[in-house]
Order: sequence, then structure tokens, then C-alpha cells
Amino acid sequence: MQILNFCRLREGVKSCTVRPLACLFTSTCGMAKSKFEYVRNFEVEDTCLRNCYIVVRLDGRNFHRFAEQHKFAKPNDNRALGLMTRSARSVMEELEDIIIGYGQSDEFSFVFKRTSTWFKRRASKLMTLVASQFSSSYVFHWKDFFGDHPLLYPPGFDGRVVLYPSNRNLKDYLSWRQADCHINNLYNTVFWTLVQKGGLTTVQAEDRLKGTLAADKNEILFSEFDINYNKEPAVYRKGTTLIWEKHDQTVITEVMKDKIKEVHGTPRSKRSVQVYHSDIIGEDFWEQHSNIFEDDGC
Repeated sequence: MQILNFCRLREGVKSCTVRPLACLFTSTCGMAKSKFEYVRNFEVEDTCLRNCYIVVRLDGRNFHRFAEQHKFAKPNDNRALGLMTRSARSVMEELEDIIIGYGQSDEFSFVFKRTSTWFKRRASKLMTLVASQFSSSYVFHWKDFFGDHPLLYPPGFDGRVVLYPSNRNLKDYLSWRQADCHINNLYNTVFWTLVQKGGLTTVQAEDRLKGTLAADKNEILFSEFDINYNKEPAVYRKGTTLIWEKHDQTVITEVMKDKIKEVHGTPRSKRSVQVYHSDIIGEDFWEQHSNIFEDDGC
């Protein structure tokens, strides 16, 4: 401390006669450099291309085993789906540059706006931040959905980054994920209905569904079990879409004036994450929420 104070007293002098201990490890006093800094040259540049939407998609790692060990209901567990949505909301509320999220089963995609400069658009930074925020939220909110049912071990989520240059490309990506949701859920619904209500083993149910088309699966549900697939909950068939929306609210304040309490209501606009279980393959959803994307003429 005495050495540092001595250095500070010498105003107008660029270097100290007696240098602080930290300066012994730097090339110039006061600069955070050392002879070891060359190792930064091994880092790989991973800046995402400008003027492109950045999509970070997370997938649960070995979630078939995770679901079995935590006794998830089949074919869909409302607790697990609710927890996925709650975790995704946490990500969007933390990273406001995300304009839309879409999830189904054990995956969730997050779309960063084109103009985002978060972390200098470094793919590794964005992906790891989304993955860590989602995973920690999943553990943090577990009891909110599963109550006393214990979390036996930490879940894992892997991530990837993909860039899409146009609105059309991005809509097609999201449509692809929703189509995947429909295909998987229809299969799982029929499969587990054959097992749980039809008395088949899992091997027999799998063999029964080999080579069947969507129409065949719908027919099995309807003719054999009186189940209309189109009336199944939309969250199962359509997945979950999260977007930012503004809504008006009135802030109430109380003021004492001349010993009289006055109540004032001030209108304010607040932005929050809203949840939809809608068709996003057609154009209706995008027409109703046309402010999500920038206009690029595509």
C-alpha cells in the first residue's frame, strides 16, 4: 500500500521509480498483459454473420432416460411441458434480444434479432449463456411443477447455433420444428394408446405402426379408441410459442393533499412474454403478430 501511495503522489510522471508488484508481470505498468497472453491467439473466431437471425436450439441430453427415471406421464407430461415453458420464459426475460421462442417435447429454439450485438455476436457466448440459463432455471423451478417428486440428478441440454438471413427462412425453420412436433406427437399418442388402452406390448405397438401414414394413425385412434386427434390439447399438437407483447396497465398511486387522500391512475405500457399454442405453419399467426420480424421483402 505504501508503494502504491508513493506512485500516486508522483503526479505527471508516467512511470514509478518503485513499481507495484503487479507491474512485474506486465510489459507496461497498469496494463493487464503478460508473457502468457499469446495463448489467446489459439481462440477461434466465431462471430455470427451480421444481418442474420441467430437461432440457438437446445435439446435435452438423453431425456428418454431422464423421463423414465422421473416417471414422466406418457405420451405427454403436463408438468414437464410446463417446466420447459417456464425455463424458456426465464431465458427470454434475461435476454431481451430474443424475439421469439418455440419449443416442443425436450427442445426449445430461441431467435435473436438481426441487429443484436450481445457478446459481439459470438456464437459460443450466446449458446452457452442460453444453455446455462435454461438449465439452471429448469432445476430452480422443478419444485414448482413436480412438488415433492425429487429431482434425482441434474438434467443436461446441448445447444447449436444456426443463422437465417430472411424472414421466409426463419418461418420455414419454425414451421419445420412444428411439423416435427406434430409427427412425433401423433406417433407417440397412437403408440402409447395401443400400449395403455389396447393391451399391446411396446414391441407389438411398434410393429403395428410400421409403415403407417398420418391418416392410418388417425384412423386407429378414432375407430379403435374413439379418440379424435384434432381435439387433443393444442400444446401437445402445436408445441409452445413465446413472443414479447405490450399491454396497457394502470399504475395506482395514493397522494395525501390537505389531509385528503387522492388516488391517481397512470396508464403505462408494459412488455412481457406471452405463451401461445398456435399454428405457426400458416400465415394467420404471423399476420396477427406482424411486428415480430423486420420487413425484408421475403
